[in-house]
Amino acid sequence: MDFSPSAEQRQIREMVAEFVDEEVVPRAAEIDATDEYPADLIDQMAQLDLMGMPIPEEYGGAGLDYHAYAMALEEISRGSGGLGTIVAAHISLACNMIHEFGDEAQKEEYLTPLAEGEDIGAFALSEAGAGSDVPAMETTAERDGDGYVVDGGKLWISNGSVADTVTLFAKTDPEAGNKGISSFIVRPEEDDGFHVEGTEHKLGDKGCPTAELRFEEMYLPEDRLLGEEGRGFVHALKTLNGGRITIAARGVGIAQAALDAALEYSQDREQFGQPISEFQAIQHKLADMDTKTNAARLLMHEAADRKMRGERFVKEAAQAKLYASEVSREVANEGIQIHGGYGYTKDFPAERFYRDAKLNEIYEGTSEVLRNTIASELLT
Repeated sequence: MDFSPSAEQRQIREMVAEFVDEEVVPRAAEIDATDEYPADLIDQMAQLDLMGMPIPEEYGGAGLDYHAYAMALEEISRGSGGLGTIVAAHISLACNMIHEFGDEAQKEEYLTPLAEGEDIGAFALSEAGAGSDVPAMETTAERDGDGYVVDGGKLWISNGSVADTVTLFAKTDPEAGNKGISSFIVRPEEDDGFHVEGTEHKLGDKGCPTAELRFEEMYLPEDRLLGEEGRGFVHALKTLNGGRITIAARGVGIAQAALDAALEYSQDREQFGQPISEFQAIQHKLADMDTKTNAARLLMHEAADRKMRGERFVKEAAQAKLYASEVSREVANEGIQIHGGYGYTKDFPAERFYRDAKLNEIYEGTSEVLRNTIASELLT
C-alpha cells in the first residue's frame, strides 16, 4: 500500500490548509466563545467546492477520492473542531445517504444543492433512549394514503437547527425490530410538523449546532422514502461506517493542531535558563504525540483505501475512528501539560483542543461500541 499523496491530493491539501490558516484559525477562538454557526465560512467553503468533496460532479460535487476528502477534513478540523463536525455531518452522513440510497430524481432535487453548498444537511438517527441501540427508536412513520405521517423526536442532531435537508430514520413497522426501520428525506421549511426544540450547550464542538428535533403528524409524500421500506437500519450502518473515516480525520486534525501548538510553545517558553523543549521530559512527550498522530493518520488512510477499492472496511473504519479519537484526546491532554498553567486557561487554544477532542469518543459510535465491532469482525 502506497499512501503517498498524488499531485492532485497535495494540491487539495495545500489549498484547504491555506484557507484554514487564513480564514478559520483566526476565527476559531471567537467561534468557540460565541458558539455561533459560522455561515460565512460555509459559504466560502462552498465557493471552494468543499461542501460536496466526494460526491460526483454530475450531482454538484467535486468528485474527490476518499483520501483527498479525509485530508481536507483533517485540515478543516485542525482549524476548528466544530467546523469539522459541520462538514462531516453534512457530507459523510446527509450527502452520502442520498447519493448511496436515493433514486435519480432524489439526487437531482436534494443531493445537488447539498453538494454545491447551497443547502446544509443533517442526519437524524439518535433519540434520547436510542443512541447506540438504534432499534429502540420510537419515532414512527405510519402509512397514510400515498405518503407517511411521522411522529416522534430525535436528539443530538448535528446541524439539526440549520439544515435545509434532513435524512430521517423512523419505524414503518414497529413490530419488525431493525427490519422495520426506514429512511426518509425531510425538508424542514416545507414539512409542517417539523420542530426544532432547541440546541445543546456542549463542552466543545462549538459552532456546530446540536439540536433536538420533534415531529408532530409530519406528512411526507411517498417520493421522500429513501430506497425500500425496512432498509433504514442497513442504510444507517453503511453510512456511519463510511462516516467513521472522516471522524478519524477530525481526530487527526485536532491532534495535529495540539501538537503544533505544543511544539511552538515549548520552543518559546523558557525555564531554568533554556527553552523547555530542551528538557528530555518535554521531548519525549512531543515524540509520543507525533508518533500517535501519524499512526492514527495511517489507520485513517488504510480505511479510506479499502473503501475506495470496494473492499470490506468495517473493521478498519472502526479501528481508525477508535484510535484517532483516543489519540486526539491523549495528544490534546499532553498539549495542556506542556503549556502548564497557561494550558488550563483560555489564553491559549490547548484547552479547546481537549474539549473538541473528547467528542470523538462519543459520537458516530462510542469507543466501547467500536471495540465490540472490531471484536465481532475478528471473531466472524
